[in-house]
Amino acid sequence: MSVTYQDSNARMSQVAVHNGTVYLAGQVPTDASADMRGQTEQVLARIDQLLAQAGTSKEQLLSAQIWVTSMAEFDQMNAAWDAWVVPGRPPVRAAVEAKLAKPEWKVEIMVIAALPEA
Repeated sequence: MSVTYQDSNARMSQVAVHNGTVYLAGQVPTDASADMRGQTEQVLARIDQLLAQAGTSKEQLLSAQIWVTSMAEFDQMNAAWDAWVVPGRPPVRAAVEAKLAKPEWKVEIMVIAALPEA
C-alpha cells in the first residue's frame, strides 16, 4: 500500500493517508490570544478542514490525542470538544497536561480517522 502526504514541508506533513486511514499532525491554534475554548474551537475547525481535504470527516474519527497546558482550563476545552464531536460517535481519546512548543498555545490536538467506504 502506498502512503500519500499532504501539506508537507521539509520537517513534517499535516496529513498522511495509508490503507484507508487518515493521520493528522498535531494541530494548534492560529490566534493564541483566544482563551482555551476559543483556541480549541480554532483547532477543531482546522481538523475539519484537513479531514475534508483528505476525503473524510469527523464522523469517521477513530482516535484523538489532546494536550492542554493547564488542567484548570480542561472544562473549557471539553466544552468546545463536546459541541464539536458527532453525537453517538466519539472517538477513543486521551488528554494530558503538557508544555507545548509555544508558551501562548493552550491546546494541541492530533486525530486519526478512517476514509469512508466507497
